[in-house]
Amino acid sequence: MAVQKVFKRYEYKYLLTREQKELLQNVMEEYMIPDEYGKSTICNLYFDTPQYLLIRRSIENKVYKEKVRLRTYGRAEPAGEAFIELKKKYKKVVYKRRICTEYEKAIQYLCRGERVVGESQIGEELDYALRLYQGIRPAMWLSYEREAFYGKEDHELRMTCDQNILWRTEDLDLSSPIYGRSLLDEDQSLLEIKVGHAIPLWLSHFLTENKMFRTSYSKYGNAYRTLLREGEINYV
Repeated sequence: MAVQKVFKRYEYKYLLTREQKELLQNVMEEYMIPDEYGKSTICNLYFDTPQYLLIRRSIENKVYKEKVRLRTYGRAEPAGEAFIELKKKYKKVVYKRRICTEYEKAIQYLCRGERVVGESQIGEELDYALRLYQGIRPAMWLSYEREAFYGKEDHELRMTCDQNILWRTEDLDLSSPIYGRSLLDEDQSLLEIKVGHAIPLWLSHFLTENKMFRTSYSKYGNAYRTLLREGEINYV
């Protein structure tokens, strides 16, 4: 285990057209710079119970909700870097706990219960979640192309823009090829603004002037709704 991180922030989401994205990126040049990953392909495994309890609670807008996922940047390698994440949301504030380890060790821990990621407070929280949600297992593979930025002066300000969001419920292995069903139209992207407090004035003014309105959007949640509509899941 190499890195552990704890995040506390507010997250706001916007669905943008190609033209809106270009306008925003022109303005961002003055205030934002690419983060350490810059442009990257992010692959995720979302974990859930056989009854999809976690995502059901999430889309029902409960006061408290959480997700368990495994993330890699690009296709996973057995000894490559992977992030085990416990993402909690309480009264619109997002709290994320993250452990960095090798992909193979992450799978041993999440899928087989082997204690190979070391002892820590974050590890104890993950242990509790895995015990609490009986039968938790990989439920959905999901990837997207991301551009990530942070503020030149305000490093708590982060903005990400995701395109080509793909998902599937088979071949749930982050080392497998990247393919799946698309969530967005070809010219759409999902903007996420992540702040410790308020959105800065320059950004707030820009969003208002260009009629870019906040939306509630969960990648996992929208893919799950598709399964419900198509009768692939009978749980309500």
